[in-house]
Formats: sequence, C-alpha cells, structure tokens
Amino acid sequence: MLSGLRGWLAGHWDSDLTLREWWVRLGEAGWAAPAWPVDWYGHGLSLAGAAQVNDAIVDFGAVPGAGGFGVGMVGPTLFAHGDEDQRRRHLRDIATGGLAWCQLFSEPGAGSDLAGLQTRAYPDGETWVVTGQKVWTSGGQYADRAMLLARTDVDVPKHAGISYFLIDMHQPGVEVRPLREMTGRSFFNEVFLTEARVSARDLVGGEGNGWAVANTTLAHERALSGAHGATSDALPGSVAGDLDRRVGDFAVERGGAGASRSVSQRLTDLARSHHRAGDPVVRQGLVQLYTLERIINLTAQRVRATETAGREVAGTPNLAKMALSRALRIQRDLTFGILGPDGMQFDYEPGDGSAGASGTDGAARPEEARQLVEEALFAQAPQIYGGSEQIQRNIVGERVLGLAREPREDRSTPFRDLPRNG
Repeated sequence: MLSGLRGWLAGHWDSDLTLREWWVRLGEAGWAAPAWPVDWYGHGLSLAGAAQVNDAIVDFGAVPGAGGFGVGMVGPTLFAHGDEDQRRRHLRDIATGGLAWCQLFSEPGAGSDLAGLQTRAYPDGETWVVTGQKVWTSGGQYADRAMLLARTDVDVPKHAGISYFLIDMHQPGVEVRPLREMTGRSFFNEVFLTEARVSARDLVGGEGNGWAVANTTLAHERALSGAHGATSDALPGSVAGDLDRRVGDFAVERGGAGASRSVSQRLTDLARSHHRAGDPVVRQGLVQLYTLERIINLTAQRVRATETAGREVAGTPNLAKMALSRALRIQRDLTFGILGPDGMQFDYEPGDGSAGASGTDGAARPEEARQLVEEALFAQAPQIYGGSEQIQRNIVGERVLGLAREPREDRSTPFRDLPRNG
C-alpha cells in the first residue's frame, strides 16, 4: 500500500498547486481519508494504517489531507448511520477539504451530562427550526457545517428525545462567538442558534435516534484524541482562507513513532538548560512521562496487530484518551516545575489572539520553551473535551468490565419533568 502511495505521489505532487487543487487530487485518490471505504474516497485502512499513510505523505515532502472533524468524525458517522443521499452530498467536500466542520454538542448546562441538552428543534414542513446555545465548539469560527444535537421530543426520557442533524453554519440565526483561553488563543467558541434551519434531508439516523448516532461520533472523537499522526497547519473550508494559497507554503509535522522528538525528550533538554536535571522530583516526573509514552506507543502497536488479525481491543479509544490526559498532566507539571518563575511570564498580544511566553531565553531552545508553556496552559482542555476522565472511567467500567450501572431515575422520567441545571 505505501509503495503504491509513493508512486502516486511521485506522479501527482506539485508544490505550486493551490491547497484546493492538491486536496482534490489527494481526496479523489483516496489518500486524504484512507480509513474510509474504497467506494467512498478511501482505502479501507485502520486508523493506525491511516496515520502511517499521513506520515508517508509528509516523508515524501507533500502535505497530508485535511483530516480533523470531517474526516475523523462526520465521515465514520455517516457510514454507520447516514443514508446514500447524505453520503453523496457531504463526503466529497469532506475528503477534499472544501468544507470545514465543527461539533455542536455541549451546552452551558449540559457538559458531562450531554443527554441533558436543551437546544430544541421543531419540524416546519421540509425543514427543522433550531433554537438554543452551544459552547466549547472547537474551530466553530472556521466551520461551514456542523454536527448538531437537538431535542425533538420532551415527553420521553432525555436520551430518547434527541436527534442528530447536519446544519449549515452560514445562515441567519447562527452566531459564533470565540472564547479567549488562557493561552491567548481562541480554539473554542460559543454558538447561538436562533430559529436556524436544517433540511429534513440532513436528519441523520431518524428522529429520536440522535443519542445512538452521537455515541458513534464520540467514539471516533476519543480515538482521534489518543491518536498520533502527521499534521499540517493548513485549514479546510471556505472561512479560513487557506484553500487558494500555494500548497508548498504550508508547514507539516510528522507525528508518528520514532519521528520528531518526544515530549519527554523536549522536557529533558529543558531541564538540562535550566540546571534542573539533577532534581529528584523532576527526574521522577521525566521517568513517569517517558514510561507512559512507551506504554501508549506499545498499546498502539497492539491495536494495529489486533486490527490486522480482524479483532479489536475493547475500550481502546477510552483508555487512549485517559492515557493522553495523564501524560498531559505530567507534562504540564514538569514544564512549570522546571521553568519556575519563568513559566509565569506569559505575554498576550491583544487583538489577534496570538500569545507567547517570555522569560525563557535561558533555555537551550527558547522557542520550544515558549511552545511548552503554551501546551501546558492548554493541557486542561483535552482532559475535558470528548468526555472527561470520569466519563471515560464510567464507560470502561460499565461497557468493558461489565460493572453495574449506578441507579438513575432520569432514564425513565420524561425530559420535561426533570429538574434543570441553574
């Protein structure tokens, strides 16, 4: 497979193409979404195989496909629950990066309790009218389309009254407000929906079946959270403005095993440059992080082996997300522990959402020290989005280990009769 890819790249890669032109070539050949089925712009590979394809594209010197929410979450959800018409209308634009997607799931009063969402959708002829508020929407300011969960029935238990839609973000009644984080950037957004409309053709899985569809999406989101692979700084969709730029101008980074320096290596260098490599607490943290990185890597190899044999390891996406969350906590604590007061000097440039750390010039790689500080400030987010660690533990306990569920009355009570969060 990879030898065929290299031959294809030799005949089709051209750094002077626009990003749009390159992604069309890559997507139509099945190399932008290689985990998708062969009949739908893919090669039927596993997620691990798809990551190897992306790494091979970068090793060749080319730019990998758009990836992200569209390829990793929307596509697999449509394969599991969508109909032929939905796949035909949406998948090509995802595979070729023409449209960017976001996820309208979480709400101010329904974060960990996602099924408690209150955004409502009412039928109106051949469309649904949607009103409500969403929050923590990653990349919402760049999105053309969104995966939307809305309540379509309040007279049944909360899990049964939810429907799953694909909604156009470029319409009256959709307002996106970026949320500035302590990194100085705005990765997340809040989205207000005021009588926005979505076609009945874009109701996925049938009315009231949204919880089952959403669980498919969330399973793929968790798998992506724990995955490693090549990435680029090119953004899909009509909003970001990247599609008509020269493709050769985009930076790429290989993220696979044995590629760029690991986080533990980067932090070891930082400790040496700040004369903290002999500190027993720092050394212990570095060993813990290195050990966890090796465990994550070996687990990924195990998953690839079992997928090759036609089997799967139950709970892998959840376990991968928990392992990544723990690694991020160790990385965060080590970064600030090594830098000490220098780690508190983080500058923001008002207006453009950019940020940077000052006071790190004593590091062997000052720019990398700045990057580590920003990663440490952002480390709180991945532990929450896609389901917090407590949610992951519940899922593994109930669905993998077969432990008894906690008693809950909300599974049988109509939604309109449930108490509401403040």
